[in-house]
Formats: sequence, structure tokens, C-alpha cells
Amino acid sequence: MKFKKMLTLLPVSTLLISALAGCGSDTKTESKSTAAPTSAPTAAAKPSGPPVTLTVEIFDRGIQGQPDLNNNTWTRYINDNFGKANNAIVKFVPVPRSQEIDKLNVLMAAGEAPDISFTYDGPTVSKYAKSNGIADVSDLLAKSGKELTNYLGKTVLSYGLYNGKQMAIPAKRTSLANIGMFIRKDWLDKLGMPVPTNKDELYNTLIAFRDKNPGGVNGVVPWGLASTGMNYNLGNISESFWGKQTDEEFHTTPNWLKPGNKDALKYLNKLYNEKLISPDFALDKTAKQADADVTNGKVGFFGANWDYPLRQNISEPLKANVPTASYVPIDVFKNYEGKFKKNAYNENGVNIIIPKSSKNAELAVKYLNWMSDVKNLFFLQYGQEGVNHKMVNGIPQVIAQTGDNLQTSYLNLDYTLVVNGAELGDQQKNIKALAASAPGLEAVAEQSYKINTTDTYTAFFYDTPNESSIKFGKTLGDMGKLMTDKLINCKSAEFDALYDKLVAEYMAAGGQAVMDENIKIYRAMQAYKK
Repeated sequence: MKFKKMLTLLPVSTLLISALAGCGSDTKTESKSTAAPTSAPTAAAKPSGPPVTLTVEIFDRGIQGQPDLNNNTWTRYINDNFGKANNAIVKFVPVPRSQEIDKLNVLMAAGEAPDISFTYDGPTVSKYAKSNGIADVSDLLAKSGKELTNYLGKTVLSYGLYNGKQMAIPAKRTSLANIGMFIRKDWLDKLGMPVPTNKDELYNTLIAFRDKNPGGVNGVVPWGLASTGMNYNLGNISESFWGKQTDEEFHTTPNWLKPGNKDALKYLNKLYNEKLISPDFALDKTAKQADADVTNGKVGFFGANWDYPLRQNISEPLKANVPTASYVPIDVFKNYEGKFKKNAYNENGVNIIIPKSSKNAELAVKYLNWMSDVKNLFFLQYGQEGVNHKMVNGIPQVIAQTGDNLQTSYLNLDYTLVVNGAELGDQQKNIKALAASAPGLEAVAEQSYKINTTDTYTAFFYDTPNESSIKFGKTLGDMGKLMTDKLINCKSAEFDALYDKLVAEYMAAGGQAVMDENIKIYRAMQAYKK
């Protein structure tokens, strides 16, 4: 079975897997090892001599007040419990989140990629698997990764197979909700308006936000947005405009050619030209302006990750600036079937790879194996009880932190590579744990998760790599982001001609080749099933 590679079916605006923000507070405590390491060698087999340095990639998210990414509560726990037992020093190699693919490509080309590298981009992994740039870890998993194999399971691991070889180790994804859309309930209450339930009601609400400015702010923003790919997105608006398609068309056709996609962008262009969308969103390449507008109480409605307004880096400053402000999740974009069709994540998360240049492949697998132990994983996600979390009704609730205890990604995603999302061994507990990460907003979090895991579809996985996607994928992804921004903020009279021009350029730049190959692979898969 060859490596399964994702065909992105997200709306044209959601081309980013959102960066998850960490927590904040003012407790600075060095961690204590509370979990006994389970993968320590026996005394007879314990390594000797100078310690080996195991390099591990980590995203540098640029979080305000973040600790030293190589010297904090979590790295000390890792080195105290895994490092010492294996005569190793785990060293983290920061890579800017916004440049992760470009930086990984540079490191790989120079033979300097960390022993444990990772990416969310399937085509990038396929490219390195094809070029023999990454290690086959099949035998290493059998020898040193039994707990890891049991934890991930056959289905998750199958997403990392290439020609029957385990070329990547996918993380397990426990939170399947992806996008979400949110509106200021306090503004609606002030205007005496109900929560919108469809596109027309939303449009009328945005008009009211613009004209009546219920927050009394300077520079009201009815719909908050940032440059495509930077945290803020357009939710499932594209899907609501898409017309009827066969399964083959839905899975193989780029969003730009889907029936109704042009109308979706034209609708957004109309809103922009009516001053209902952030005026300079296309220039907001970091989402800092959008975040500032939200936390300063200027934004009435926006789309982002399903839990974005619940994160403490958003909810806490908003509460401080506007104590009465409250966002609630909504579902307004209904398609021709009467469903609120939206994308959800598959059960696999980030792709972990070991470069062929690594001299520490077995140690890398041992590290991931150690991490998959429930005790170690729990500490890395939640820390020490009474310091980093408290237990409420059997569910750990993170205590906001700063300094060494600060988690720069949700539940230390960047340090817990084997899992994306809370892991308490039970999905209902996992959802409760997700909600508990938003103190005081637990009910809103559970409502958002429920909404955004209803009427969902997942991206189709091909059992054969699309060579054209490997070749043109990044170029097309970058083009798609720029196209979306240009089409939303162009003059209305220019929209139709610009859409047709940009889509023609996209297809000529590799879009047609990718689609043709998708169709070929898809049909071969269907024939095989028969």
C-alpha cells in the first residue's frame, strides 16, 4: 500500500491548519518528574559513554512571553525522564511556524534536518519518500516502538505507508473539529436581534453591526478577517454555494472549478465592497491586526479554528478590554441539500519523519515510543497537579501559566508529537478536556465542537501519491491564497474577469495536471474496489 496523501478539499480560504495558541498566567515553577519512565533500558543495557544528542524539530510560534524552547518545564521533564535513562540529550530545533515547509526543505537539502522532523503537508512527505530522503521505520517500530504502534493503531499508521513501507509516523488526532464561525451575542442582544441561522440573516446582521455600531467602538469591523492562511478563515461559505456533484467530481476537482465556487467569492467581494469585512485584511500577513481588533472588541463576526475565541490569548484580553463581550458559535451556511456541510479533520495528524541523514533513527523511535506512554503523555499535556492543572470532576483543567510553565501551543502540541488533541483514553473525556481548556466558557466550547462535527466531510485519501501534486502542490497552495485575497478585495466590476483569469493561470500552473492525475488514481481505486 502506498503512502496515502491528502487532497485538500477545504474551502479556498482555509488553506492553513491553524496554529494553536498556548496558555498564559504568572506561575513559574520548575517541573518535577511525576511519571516513571517506561522505556528506560535495563541496567545491563544502559548506554554508556558521552551522551548522544537527539535533535527534534519544534515550531517557534512567536507567542508573547514564550520561554526558552530548549529550557523550560517541559524540556527538563523530557531530558530528566527520557534523556538520562537513554544517555541522551534531547535538543529542540526551532522552526518558524509560518515558514515550516520552506525551512524544512532547506534543512533537508543541506542534510541538517533534525532527527525528528515533521510537517502537516502530505505532498512534502510524499516527495521525500519518493526521493529516498527519509528513513523507512518499519523495522525500527517493530524493534523499539511497540507501545507507539499500539497507541497509534493500524489505521493511523496506514496514512504513513509508502509502497508498503512506514516512511512517516502520523500522530493520532483526537479533536476532529476544524473550522468554526462566531458572533458577538452581546451585540445581538443590544440590537434586539436573534442569532442568524442563514446567509440572509447574517448579511442583515452585518449591516446592522456596520450602521448601528452596537459596541460603540472606533472602527467597527462587522466581519473580521486576516490574509488567507493566517488563522482567520471563511468557514464553510464555499460549501454552501457549491452545487450538486458526483463523488468523483467532489473528490478530484479543485475548489476553483466546483459549481458555485465563483458565486461564493463574488458574495464575499460584495460584502467587502460594502465595508462589512476588515478593510486591510489582505495586508494582515500575521493576523496580529485581526487579533487586536477582536480583543479590543471591534469585531462582530469571524471564522477561525473551532475554538479560537475560547483560547486564553484571545478570551482573556477581550474580557479585560470589554467585560461584557461574548462570542457564540453559529451555523449559517446551508447548502442545496439543506445541510451545513463543512470540513473536519481525518483521524491522522502531523506527519513525523526521520531524515535519511539522521544517525539516531532508533533513538528517535525510542523517544516517540516513550512519549506514547500514558503517564509521560499526560504530564507533557497537563503537567503537575496543583501547579499546571487541577482536577475537576475527573477532568484535568489547565491552570494559566507564564514563564517556564507556559505552553506555546494548545496542550503542548509541539512537544507531544504523537497526538493532536487531548488524550485521556476516552473520546467523551477528550471533548470535556477540550472544553475545560476554556475556563468559564466550557458550555460554549462543547456547543462549538458539536456544531463543527455535524454535517462534516473529510478530505479524500488516495492510495497512490499524485506526482503532479508533489511537484506543483506548494506553488498552487501559495497561488490559491493570493487569489482568494485578490478576489475578495477587488472592485466589483472587475470580479468576473479576474476570477476567470486567475483560475486559468492556476490550472496552467499545475492545477490541471493535479486534477487529471487525481481522476486517474480515483478511477483506478474504484475499479479495484469492484
